Amino acid sequence: MNVVFKILSEIWSVTVEMAPYLLFGFFMAGILSQIISKDFVRRHLGGNGWIGPLKAALVGVPMPICSCGVIPLAASLREHGASRGATASFLASTPQTGVDSLLITYALLGWVFAVFRAAVAFLSGIICGVAVSAVSPADDETEEAQKPAENGGKTGSVFVRMFRYGFITLPGNIAKAVILGIIISGLISGLVPENFFAGYLGSSPVAMLAMLLIGIPLYVCSSASVPIALAFIKAGISPGAALVFLITGPATNAATLTTLWKIIGKKQLTVFLVTLAFCALFAGWLMNFYSPKLGVIEQVCHSECRTDWLNTVWAILLLITLINSLIPRRT
Repeated sequence: MNVVFKILSEIWSVTVEMAPYLLFGFFMAGILSQIISKDFVRRHLGGNGWIGPLKAALVGVPMPICSCGVIPLAASLREHGASRGATASFLASTPQTGVDSLLITYALLGWVFAVFRAAVAFLSGIICGVAVSAVSPADDETEEAQKPAENGGKTGSVFVRMFRYGFITLPGNIAKAVILGIIISGLISGLVPENFFAGYLGSSPVAMLAMLLIGIPLYVCSSASVPIALAFIKAGISPGAALVFLITGPATNAATLTTLWKIIGKKQLTVFLVTLAFCALFAGWLMNFYSPKLGVIEQVCHSECRTDWLNTVWAILLLITLINSLIPRRT
């Protein structure tokens, strides 16, 4: 009974801690959905070289699109003239972050981790895109490149569309994954004692390789990966190893890899995967090297995190938002 209570307590603690940041992230995502349109993305990601991947990473890092949502959008970008490199950069950087997941990272893991994560998503996207461009044909434009961008068929006022995307569409896309991530976090934190892995893995390279092997095939969105990473750190995994999981978990999964195979090619997929794995391991090494100096562990939320009445209200509102987004609606 004590174990069950501890698991439920950990689940509630993580929910309360991330609720205000995730709700604010949904709000910002709604605003961004009206500022950065798909048409805008399509117009700026054509051509070869490093400019396409750079633009793709700049656009992709703040966009609140989860691992599943980025797949059809990337395919659409490719059809409308985005180069292989830009498509790879977009697929590498976009699912790793978003305003919602960065705010959750700040809430649970601290500002250093959040900044590190955003920087890694941006740089790894560019590096993956440039690497893919280097092994791709020089003339990489599709026949769809000259077609005009679609209008999208938007209905309702800007504020209605903003609210609908931020608090219904986006939560509906990630609600199941976020809830599952919180539950997994509670199970790990409740069943595995704190610092359990410290004596076995800790900050060793084996820990980062283990997180790499777990993260590459696993499907987990950027928001849902944060509470899982929190549980790993509390169990004794180093911040660097947790960062490896935060990079590879959202950016790669079976569906993403098979889609990449189809839209950019087998050789390009191999280069993409190897490059992203190298970026993740190097970023994890940097995190472990600098984390003692930057106080990363001290910023990580533990079970003693404050739970006042206002955060409880935010947690209830978050649960209402997630549950409401899962209710089927007639179109």
